[in-house]
Amino acid sequence: MEVLFLLVPVALILIALAIKLLFWAVKNGQYDDLNTEGRRILFDDEPGPQRTDNASATEAASGGEASPSGEASQKHQTATQVKTQE
Repeated sequence: MEVLFLLVPVALILIALAIKLLFWAVKNGQYDDLNTEGRRILFDDEPGPQRTDNASATEAASGGEASPSGEASQKHQTATQVKTQE
């Protein structure tokens, strides 16, 4: 029963702090525009610069088919990545 003398004031202080933070957020405009942030995920961002690597350049140069040397270098890179991850 004596613990209530501690818990009730602590709870009241936490409630007062939460209300103060709510009013601070409203005053600083945190709740001014609720719709824009919710809709932002629905639209694509501006596309960044296209990244070209050796495999795509090799495919474009050979008419859509990768050359054997391009495939071999990709396999070598993949094998190297697997070894470094272990």
